[in-house]
Amino acid sequence: MRTVSTFTAALIAAAALSILPFPGVAAADSPSPSASAEDESAAPTEAGTSFRTAAVVRPGQRATAQASTGDYLYWQFPADAGQQATVRATVKLPRSEARHGTHTWRLDVYDGLRRRQACRYGSDVRPAPADASSVELSCALRTVRAWSEPWANDPLPGAYYVRLTVVAAPAEDLGEPVDATLEVTAADSGGAAAVDGRLAEPLVPATGREVAPDGGWSSGWWSSRILWTASGAVLAALAGIWGYRLTRGNGRPAHLPPGA
Repeated sequence: MRTVSTFTAALIAAAALSILPFPGVAAADSPSPSASAEDESAAPTEAGTSFRTAAVVRPGQRATAQASTGDYLYWQFPADAGQQATVRATVKLPRSEARHGTHTWRLDVYDGLRRRQACRYGSDVRPAPADASSVELSCALRTVRAWSEPWANDPLPGAYYVRLTVVAAPAEDLGEPVDATLEVTAADSGGAAAVDGRLAEPLVPATGREVAPDGGWSSGWWSSRILWTASGAVLAALAGIWGYRLTRGNGRPAHLPPGA
């Protein structure tokens, strides 16, 4: 009995250690200051003017662009299965003396099929009064699914497009210079969001631009759910053995005669 209990406790501890990251591994995977500086230098300093010319920005980079009020600014970034991407944009507006009213800016995010994706939370449309120096917008997307029904509008693995533009402004203010900054972050949601099935290929544009995560696209079949399922099956088997040993008793007492 004690042997089974000890083995069960050891198995639970091993399962927890297999799922939780080790501190040494996390420290090794954290980007060094030189790597961060390299990412910043590789970030685009111009934005595209359409879906086909969208500039590629990697999660963790800080993209910048100089444009005019009324221009359409486009970027694209990769999002893999199980990731939750968040897009943040900051627009530095012209000085208040040069503006004639409120400017309303909008941030739209589209998937690889150019379907506009809804934001779980964030401010994707925000007005900027005439005396404001900047406006900040954000959009937290839903978890990217490895596979979805054809009729669904679920976000799928592949390239995602960001469009930033002013949707309402006085005609006299169109053409005034603005500075835009875009940041994309992607967090792994874990096995809780994993689904069966996957796309044959991620949805990426055929423009020749390299739009893929640094580690490549995931296969879609592996998730931490496999560890939890296997651990649960082993624990259930051990619980059955423990219950059997608990209820079967010690058998026939040795001092009783055979015919009793």
